[in-house]
Amino acid sequence: MALSESDRDVSRLPAQEYETPEADEYHGAVDQSDDIGEQGLPRTDDREEEVKSSRSRSCSREEAGGADFAARQRTNSYSAAAIVPRNKRRGLLGRFALLPEVEDPQKYPRRTKWLITLIIGIAAVAAPMGSAIFYPALGEVASSLDTTPTVTNLSVALYMLSMGICPLWWSTFSEAFGRRSIYLISFALFNVFNILSAIASSIEMLIVLRLLSGGAAASVQAIGAGTIADIWETRERGRAMGIFFLGPLCGPLLAPIIGGAMSQAWGWRSTQWFLTIYGGVTLLILIFALPETLVSRKNLAAEVEPNGELSRTLSRVSSRQVAQSTAKWLKISRMVFIDPLKILLYLRFPAVLLTVLYGSITFGSLYVLNISIQTTFSQPPYNFSVMVVGLLYIPHSIGYIISSVLGGMWMDSIMQREAKKANRVDESGMYIYRPEDRMGENAWLGAFIYPAAMIWYGWAAEKSVFWAVPAIANFFFGIGSMIIFSMSTTMLTEFMPHRSSSGVAVNNFMRNIFSCVGGIVAAPIIHAIGNGWLFTILAFVAFAGGSVIWAMRRFGPRWRISMEAKVK
Repeated sequence: MALSESDRDVSRLPAQEYETPEADEYHGAVDQSDDIGEQGLPRTDDREEEVKSSRSRSCSREEAGGADFAARQRTNSYSAAAIVPRNKRRGLLGRFALLPEVEDPQKYPRRTKWLITLIIGIAAVAAPMGSAIFYPALGEVASSLDTTPTVTNLSVALYMLSMGICPLWWSTFSEAFGRRSIYLISFALFNVFNILSAIASSIEMLIVLRLLSGGAAASVQAIGAGTIADIWETRERGRAMGIFFLGPLCGPLLAPIIGGAMSQAWGWRSTQWFLTIYGGVTLLILIFALPETLVSRKNLAAEVEPNGELSRTLSRVSSRQVAQSTAKWLKISRMVFIDPLKILLYLRFPAVLLTVLYGSITFGSLYVLNISIQTTFSQPPYNFSVMVVGLLYIPHSIGYIISSVLGGMWMDSIMQREAKKANRVDESGMYIYRPEDRMGENAWLGAFIYPAAMIWYGWAAEKSVFWAVPAIANFFFGIGSMIIFSMSTTMLTEFMPHRSSSGVAVNNFMRNIFSCVGGIVAAPIIHAIGNGWLFTILAFVAFAGGSVIWAMRRFGPRWRISMEAKVK
């Protein structure tokens, strides 16, 4: 549905300058019952009297209707939102969604926002679960398909690589076609590739299908954070992002346990059937419960303007006589082959580059740790079973969950505190929030805890200490690293308020490349120099990466302003 002129004006404002719902909870229609000026232009005195009378009647109606409006808000959750008619809803199978689509997604009632956040969190479980569910079964896959453990690790490493590359396309398509359509298409593909993976007859076939499966599930990694940015105000986004991250973090928590138990009972192929069932249930939830949340943008419509002139993109390479069909194909070609790669140009901005780089170092360390757990505890002197190895992924996942819930609220409170301390307000008296305000004492704590925990784990595993000692270290790794994950992702959605999925796609691209490399080299390096020195090296790299926090606090505002001017 096309936005009104005022809506379009609001949509161009930076996210941090939107008015909050508390400041402007209800926008009613302009009262036209007074018929002022209907009989021509009245005298000044008469007009002043009419205006006063009109204001008086308006105030009376407001006072009389205050209680009624409060009651309506309790019974009708969508009083403040303009609901899109069912036959005009956007997105694939949009009319089947039980939750209504509204013109301004940030006007959804809070309980609806939390429900949408929960749905996206459930969908976000799929991609990391598809990776982690395979860790305990890697040894069985190698023996079943007659290959080496290093080659088998490619089924995880390339899965992660596709999770980094494919969001570049998913995010671009979602900005053009909306979030809902991309969710449905990607999860349908995810189910198909999982079915084929379950019946794979060779390691080559399995690796290719796993690569495709990871790319399909990766849609949520990019556009999920974009959906959160669509519906939540800036001052609440950190908490919402923390809850959203519970989805991706429950995957690594539950998947190794499920994978270990199922592999031990029914073989590694059962893990792929489990992913198929999970993906199918998620697809049904998305079809019937998720509305379109992307604000409609007229300039994203892939059509010729009403005056018959071709779009701005086509006008650079074509004359006005080029057929409309040619224009459409050129636009589609650009969207498929060029626009996704253009997202990487955001890395030329220091604010984006440093934020992405720091988060990627942390994410790569996580996947080195995951491979290390499987490699170390399945061999002497531990010799744990597949099931027990799966249980050892629980400690850092618990740390993720605790940090995700509490860290998001902490991050929001720090942001609000910094805005109040600087007394940054807009013309309406609302506080102006800046992305770099999220980097407070929380960032320094996370930057210290997770590298220290890596040193702790590395040498405990190297010296074959009682298993609980490295497990406790992993718990603290989860707490510290999650602070960095959540902070960096939330900041990226705010650096590019109207291209939030693109910012997250860049982040996913970089961090999954780091995780892919980590997954490939972890086992050989562990065999060469041991866990102790490997994680000591990673820890010093992470400590050095903490300088990003200082740089963003010092130069972040200048970089962000320069970036906003160039992006516009």
